[in-house]
Amino acid sequence: MPRPSNTEARREQIVAGLLKAMAERGYEGASVAEIARAAGLSAGLVHYHFEDKQEILLTLVRSLASRARQRFATRASKLAADDARGRVEAFVDAFLATGPDADVAAVAGWVTISAEAIRQPEVRVAYEEVVRADLEHLEALVAAVVGKRRARPLAAGLFAAIQGYFVLSASAPGLVPPGSAAGTVKRMAAGLLDAATLSPSDREVS
Repeated sequence: MPRPSNTEARREQIVAGLLKAMAERGYEGASVAEIARAAGLSAGLVHYHFEDKQEILLTLVRSLASRARQRFATRASKLAADDARGRVEAFVDAFLATGPDADVAAVAGWVTISAEAIRQPEVRVAYEEVVRADLEHLEALVAAVVGKRRARPLAAGLFAAIQGYFVLSASAPGLVPPGSAAGTVKRMAAGLLDAATLSPSDREVS
């Protein structure tokens, strides 16, 4: 696998700096100087690689989405080809599970991004693009269990639960028992899928 270029590595370093700075000071307080400090670089290097702070944030949106999708791919690769329910659980785990690849900073960052999506049209476009793609992915996973007709509302409900846990864990962490999010949403998913699963004679052709 080729090594990333110096430019790519620097950009990733700066994006990670924004994530760290936002965790400490929020987006408004994450000035270019603070991002540079968190990244261990000079402010001049930050300006060299990015036009402004918003461009770094937009890059962070794509980076966080890619990290969650990679966690799903890793989990899904360990499942049998016909384990449709396992893939729904793997999706939930990819976003909410604790463990060696848990991404606590990413959760807090995603909540900040969702808030900025309300304020900044450019961020809203990037945020909606990521959310739409992830929701469509979850809908396809759910459809493999219950059929296409019933998949959309179930997927939307599960995705909303995931996003709700993001907000709670970032804004009021004491309200969420540690390590409970993934297990709770997976149990919700199991109940919803059981209730929606059609009998073989009624199942629509997907």
